[in-house]
Amino acid sequence: MSTPPSRPGAERTDGSSVRIGALVPLTRPGWVEAGQHLLAGLELAVGDVNDTGGIDGRPLELVVRDSAADPDRAAAAVDELARLGVAAVAGEYHSVVARAAAARADALGLPFLCSSAVLDALTEQPTDWVARLAPAQSHGWRIYADFLLGAGHSRIAVAAEPSVYWASGTRILRDHLTPRGATVVELDLRALTPTALCDALVDHGATALLLLAGHPEPAVPTVKAVRRDQRLADILIGAPAGQPEFAEWAALLGDDGAAIPFLRYLPERLGPLGIRVETALRERLAQAPSFVAFEGYDTVTVLADVLRSHGTDRARTAASWPRVAVEGTRGQIRFSRTPGITVWQWAWAPVQVVDRDPAEADRFRILHTG
Repeated sequence: MSTPPSRPGAERTDGSSVRIGALVPLTRPGWVEAGQHLLAGLELAVGDVNDTGGIDGRPLELVVRDSAADPDRAAAAVDELARLGVAAVAGEYHSVVARAAAARADALGLPFLCSSAVLDALTEQPTDWVARLAPAQSHGWRIYADFLLGAGHSRIAVAAEPSVYWASGTRILRDHLTPRGATVVELDLRALTPTALCDALVDHGATALLLLAGHPEPAVPTVKAVRRDQRLADILIGAPAGQPEFAEWAALLGDDGAAIPFLRYLPERLGPLGIRVETALRERLAQAPSFVAFEGYDTVTVLADVLRSHGTDRARTAASWPRVAVEGTRGQIRFSRTPGITVWQWAWAPVQVVDRDPAEADRFRILHTG
């Protein structure tokens, strides 16, 4: 797990800008709204860094590439960014895409600070080149499972699409819930129509349905079908991956999108920095910022601190992860080696289970914290 020497082109001292590559899903099938929030946070932080002197007098520049939820495209973008001489790569929302980017960054010797992806196994082997801000999936989803148990749910159905991310989530839920007396039944969204899914929920006597599925398809039609089935009037619909966080969810589902608990990575109350950043993000986005926007801001804040303290040499950046101590929008950020996690991990960002208030869809209710 040693950090190799820097590759050629890793450090520039000609007085030009310091460049950071950014991977962001900005087109379909990527989750575009999440990408827009992530980019807003990244860009706001770059502006703040430059307003306070940049990196030792050199402006910080963001070089953005659209990952479009495509792992191959993201890996190719990492190759391109490395050739362009970026000091580090930041960002990405989709876990499977971030995994591909992390593998390529590790192979190239390019520091990668992952903003939002949560898949535990972000790299196959331990690496010094990659660090992550978002909580690992196993951490957040166990907190979500505890919320379900605390709310009295012991018969849980998981409606999932095929992917490494959804399969990992299902395994985490099953491993945590089953020893505590709950049952978890898996329903394949590829094989079931919305009507057939409702029939299966009734047959299994499920009291909670968890949507491990893409947005808007098939998550939105699934929610509509369940909400309209009188046999399922009392079932809890949950979305641990955070689909209801964004305004598009409320716009597409209206009242049907409320009271669907999901994971959000924010503290109960923001500190002074978080409040200032929230105000600026709200103005930039013309809507309330999601936790993903704060992740973007914190990503650049960390990288700027590292680059100011240790220079732009890639190897020195990678070696600095364990020495990071940065005040972010959601608390102090430090990285450590966490059991089962192959990258340097902030353990942990604050975790909440929240939902949209049925009485006021733009207001979030905190149901559980971990």
